[in-house]
Amino acid sequence: MSNDSGETAGRLLQRECPAISVPWGKEAPLPAGSQALVTQRLGGSITVMSGGNLYRIDESNADALGLEPRPAPALPARICSELDARGIEEAAWEILASCYDPEIPIDIVSLGLVYGCTAEPLASGGYRLAVSMTLTAAGCGMGSLIADEARLRLLSIPCVKEAEVLVVWDPPWNREMMSEAAKLDMGML
Repeated sequence: MSNDSGETAGRLLQRECPAISVPWGKEAPLPAGSQALVTQRLGGSITVMSGGNLYRIDESNADALGLEPRPAPALPARICSELDARGIEEAAWEILASCYDPEIPIDIVSLGLVYGCTAEPLASGGYRLAVSMTLTAAGCGMGSLIADEARLRLLSIPCVKEAEVLVVWDPPWNREMMSEAAKLDMGML
């Protein structure tokens, strides 16, 4: 697979593979021998169509699809002493841009799903990040999965000791919140 936007030919799963059903967010292992069409491969996860349904597979299981696993998205190593609260916030926005909606090949920052991010110094050293974000639809079963992924990515930032990602519904998300580049990618300009 040379790009991240998907394939036109299906793949046979070489082994049983843990997966999450999209948009329900439920564990749904795919059996060995199942046909799977890769629809996107972004931000450390692979979305496949199998049996008429979408599933999200963690990049660590790429071998089940006959693919070489890619390293997890990460920030360049930085020295903690060089980062102040503002630098931590900038790093947070950068790492949040490596989280993708499994149905839309656009990161959650460009989609306009992340409303805010603040870094607070901890008395014990390091920082606590607080992020507020939303989803494209209130009934999306992938919400907790996307929020958990964002939180884990935030914890990968040097000096971040705590991270909270809160899913909020006010203001409600709409297409106008997308970046110009995201709108262009989606053919909305």
